[in-house]
Amino acid sequence: MISSNALDEIVVFITCPSGAAMAGDLAHALIENQLAACVNIIPQVRSVYLWQGEVNDDAEQLLVAKSLANKFEDLCAMVKSCHPAEVPEIISMPISAGLKSYLDWLRAGVSQAA
Repeated sequence: MISSNALDEIVVFITCPSGAAMAGDLAHALIENQLAACVNIIPQVRSVYLWQGEVNDDAEQLLVAKSLANKFEDLCAMVKSCHPAEVPEIISMPISAGLKSYLDWLRAGVSQAA
């Protein structure tokens, strides 16, 4: 059964420096602090971007965190507290539909406390 009542579930993309233990440490911290129910670590992505007028081409790791919209600010604060970038990539997208049992599990895995 598929649920189209996504309520406030989100997917958050976070990039981290390649080869750093930071991605694993951050993923564990997000789970342990119930700011995400699951974090996938994609070990090798290539990011090409403009920063301070220069084109950069960097190897990075991508974290894909499943969370709730009401936890996004706390999640951002945790990432910013340990991320080496001046402006880390932290973006959120709503989950518009998903397997009801998975979305129920996601909500149960994220702290509901405000």
